[in-house]
Parts: sequence; C-alpha cells; structure tokens
Amino acid sequence: MFASLDFVYVPTEDVDAAASRCVAQLGAVLVWKVRGMSTTVACLRVAESGPHVLLAGHLSGTVPILVHRVESYQATVDALRSAGLELDELEIPHGPCASFTAEGGQRYAIYELERPDAASQFDGRFDP
Repeated sequence: MFASLDFVYVPTEDVDAAASRCVAQLGAVLVWKVRGMSTTVACLRVAESGPHVLLAGHLSGTVPILVHRVESYQATVDALRSAGLELDELEIPHGPCASFTAEGGQRYAIYELERPDAASQFDGRFDP
C-alpha cells in the first residue's frame, strides 16, 4: 500500500533548540528551517538515505508521524477508510495528504507526490 517512508514529523516545543541539538549531537545536516503561520518547521537529514526528519512546532503530542508516499492518494484513502480508519485530510506542499492514528497510538500519514518540485522549494532557506 505504501511506496516509501519519506518524512518523519517530530513534534517539539522548541524547534530551534531541537535542531541545534540534532546537528551538534547527532551530526545531522540542517536542510532548511522556515517560520510561518505561527510555527517553525526544520528539515534535517540524519543519514545518507532514508526519510528526512521534520521538527515541527505546530504538532500536538509527543508521538512522531510517519509520512509515507503512495502511488494513488484516492485509492489509498478509500482502502484505509474501508479498513475502519478515521482520516484527517489536508494539503502539504507535495500534494494531498491524510493523517490517522492507529489503534495503538502510532501516527501515520500518506501523501501523493503531485508536485515534485516542492521537495526542494525550501532547500537552503534558514529563517531567523
């Protein structure tokens, strides 16, 4: 059902401090950090391959959200709803997205990559 795990959204109250710690302690690379709409989000590359880590000040809770790319957003949404999951649909820069919480409390999201250029639109941007 899922094509790839592209992002791990990590809730944090202080994005600046968390990003600084990841760079200093884990050797992560800060790809971008943007501020807007009353929040801050920072993108970190923590390994040569695998998903980017997005530190987000606007997410509630403490459980990360695993964001998977899918080939067909609508078909996947329909399948997840048929399986009894309640979805919260939204839009991200890359395309349509839906998030849900599994029965055990794990948080997931799926999206379809409709705008491939979105992946690099923030690269190198570091809002103060």
